[in-house]
Amino acid sequence: MTHAEQRERIQELMDYRRNMSRQEQEEFDMFIKRNKDDEDLDAMSRKRLVDLYEKHIPPRKRNY
Repeated sequence: MTHAEQRERIQELMDYRRNMSRQEQEEFDMFIKRNKDDEDLDAMSRKRLVDLYEKHIPPRKRNY
């Protein structure tokens, strides 16, 4: 996943943040902070971001 794709997925998940559990929100906040610092996510964090994306974004709105 490129940095641009990472940024797009985080941007799309912003609207679905209210549907996340507390733990998911805390993880997502960490992704937001790392994105603001222009850090690339490690493999485990990328997988977790993709999992959140697939869980909360409806299939018809996903941009693969």
